[in-house]
Amino acid sequence: MDRSQRSGETQGPTEGVEGRQGINAYATLLTRPSYLAGALLLAYTLYKHSPDTPLVLLYTPDTLPETCVEALRIEAKYSGCIVYPVGHLRLPRGGDGEGGGGMVAERFADTWTKLRVFEVLDIEVEVQGVLVKKKVDRLCFLDADMMVFSNPSPLIFNADNDAFLHPLLPSSSTGAKADHNDQGNIMRLCATHTCVCNLDFDPWAPASWTPANCAYTRLTHPCQLAPVCPSSPTLGNFNSGTFVFRPSLALRSHVLGAFHSTPPAELRKLKFPDQDFLNTLFEGRWKSLSWCVNALKTWRYWHANIWRDGEVKVLHYIVDKPWAARVGVGEGRRKVAGYKGDDGVTHGWWWEKYGAWVGERRARGETEMVATVEEFVAGESGAGSEELYAVGGKAQDFAKRWEGNATMEKKGEDEKKEGRVAERKDGQVDGDRVKDEQIPSHGPVLRKKMLGERGHGPVVRGQGRSFMDP
Repeated sequence: MDRSQRSGETQGPTEGVEGRQGINAYATLLTRPSYLAGALLLAYTLYKHSPDTPLVLLYTPDTLPETCVEALRIEAKYSGCIVYPVGHLRLPRGGDGEGGGGMVAERFADTWTKLRVFEVLDIEVEVQGVLVKKKVDRLCFLDADMMVFSNPSPLIFNADNDAFLHPLLPSSSTGAKADHNDQGNIMRLCATHTCVCNLDFDPWAPASWTPANCAYTRLTHPCQLAPVCPSSPTLGNFNSGTFVFRPSLALRSHVLGAFHSTPPAELRKLKFPDQDFLNTLFEGRWKSLSWCVNALKTWRYWHANIWRDGEVKVLHYIVDKPWAARVGVGEGRRKVAGYKGDDGVTHGWWWEKYGAWVGERRARGETEMVATVEEFVAGESGAGSEELYAVGGKAQDFAKRWEGNATMEKKGEDEKKEGRVAERKDGQVDGDRVKDEQIPSHGPVLRKKMLGERGHGPVVRGQGRSFMDP
């Protein structure tokens, strides 16, 4: 057996496996060395908490150094992940920068490659020392800037979600009856809502992005699920950091076909490329997952109404990544990290797990692998490589090109003074003020859907009918 076989490396999807008994699996994507540490720590922590559910680690060979690919293969020996090469998807040059256009973060240029996850129909797993090809029944994508703190599988792979996703079963969530002739019934997924609080007053966000219009604001308990309201541009949109679906040839054709038939000029307008695209394709065809499986780090102080440290299953390190800078110490020994300095606690959790991972791998003699990863992690002095600029302190620089930045910031300050949005008090959202706001039952009105925040992945030669066409 060569290295790729031992690590479970797969060479792509195989046709004709629909009838075999399958398995559940997770998937993530790595396209840049700057996310290497994130992907490896995701694999490491997922294996710690859900060892029986393999992680399919998609990567793009043409954009990663061989040393990084070798690090993935080595980690596969310990974390049981499946190393899975895929072709890179990226929009042709045009507009603003490479792929540019409406995109709000430079690191999002790669996110189109996340659509490759719909091509994963089967994987090779080791059974009693023998590699066996298994059909993937349910596949959950996790962004590579995530870390697992307890087992998320019961909240993801369960009977209720399966009833919604299964093409031949009635949905217990919607009450819809099974229709064996309705192929559209399989065009579904489960995900978490997009948080639209925008308490940082980002200039690219529409005016309707306020706490009053956020699906999580109205929740009163960590175990509650936010309802999906297809008619609402905020309550009907999901974040693509975590989503689960049932792989099939039909679903693959549905997603990739729409992608390739859409003119690049239209795709380039999207602020959050894969997320906006998927929200359009699955409008009214998705079910809510618990916030715990896609817990954005900002929710620790934006959504104190539901956040409990012990309830977090999967933590999503949006915007600047914890491995790009060491955690600092501020006034009163307060931990300081993140774009606004408010993420010292959650970034500290990542560094604790990273230290454990380094210790375990060195104990196994994997010093070269650790050295490779350390090239793309901030050193103890706090310094990081140029590769980390786009995911570290410079993560928000790309968004500053948006017109009206200063105007938006002033507007935000004025709104705070007038009490129209919740203010932060000692790192917490003023929940009482949010609850008192009038929340329209029909939901707010937005422009084009352009929601969420997440982490990475993406050449299209689109032509023909657009998925954006009416």
